[in-house]
Amino acid sequence: MGDAYYSQELHGPFETFDLGDFELESGNKLRGLKLAYATFGTLAADKSNVVLFPSWYSGTSKILEQAYLGPGRALDPAKYFIVLVNQIGNGLSSAPSNAPLPFNGPRFPRITIGDDVRAQQRFLSEKFGIEELALVLGGSMGAQQTYEWAVRFPDRVKRAAPIAGTARATTHNKFLVQTFIDAITGDPAFDEGWFAPGAVHRGLRRHARIFAASGFTPQLFNNEGWRGLGFTTVDDFATGFVENHFLPQDPNNLILLAQKWQRGDVARHTNGDLAAALARIKAKTFVIAIDEDGFFPIHDIVAEQKLIANSLLKRVSSTWGHLALFGIDAGYNAAIDTHLGELLALPEGAAQAAAA
Repeated sequence: MGDAYYSQELHGPFETFDLGDFELESGNKLRGLKLAYATFGTLAADKSNVVLFPSWYSGTSKILEQAYLGPGRALDPAKYFIVLVNQIGNGLSSAPSNAPLPFNGPRFPRITIGDDVRAQQRFLSEKFGIEELALVLGGSMGAQQTYEWAVRFPDRVKRAAPIAGTARATTHNKFLVQTFIDAITGDPAFDEGWFAPGAVHRGLRRHARIFAASGFTPQLFNNEGWRGLGFTTVDDFATGFVENHFLPQDPNNLILLAQKWQRGDVARHTNGDLAAALARIKAKTFVIAIDEDGFFPIHDIVAEQKLIANSLLKRVSSTWGHLALFGIDAGYNAAIDTHLGELLALPEGAAQAAAA
């Protein structure tokens, strides 16, 4: 099931770039690291039009493409060279599900957000000769990668747009993500990661429902907003939409991503001082928050945004909550396009406009 899901047929076209044996922040080694990616548009001769968009938890480059790219949108391939990169562990890039023996499944090494960004930087440089980015953006775990880019490589990132995510995982956020992990590992069929194909479906179903309960808003459920997608009951929606998204995915992949999510923290660069880490950011930054987000509450996002010089807070409202990221809500999509268009229109070196 997993091999069929992580395929060109469902998530292509994508290409892979072989980074060889890759030294991880943990001191371990990821042998034969491959990053899967998709590009759209034409790279300018001076390479000044590059937009990098990493994937989020359970996301892929195809999901990003369908939700955010298109003619007339802020991320228009007619204007920009857009690189959609799949984070390590998502099943298209190197992951527990596709790693060769003996480093497959639960033997796959631990990965950090920093490992992703270091790998992405090497890939862009070695494959395309790209050393600067007009924009880095991402949602949720993609926002974590965006912050890591802006802090780790402040001179390479001209603009940054972290969406619905934080630079450091909060205590609440870590606890929430642990419930996702526990839902999967609590299935007896998980067997410490040495499960038979398709055997962990009960754990994946529990995980999906916990994810939905906090990822969508109470208003969406209470007002039956899911009916617009053709579902008839809450259970029909949870099964047909959320369980359907997670059931084909590999449990070890999801756990690797979730644990990486929990460890996200740019303050690793500054001995735990978050303010000092965020002070390193030179990019023009639009910190975009979803007012109703249950995963990354706006209070947590605002607290970090205040620490970033040359940044603005941009707020979006959606009854789809955090999971509006998937492009379900036309109002969210329009607001995101407005904010990204405004950010991309800012010339390098120009002062920010008044806070919105």
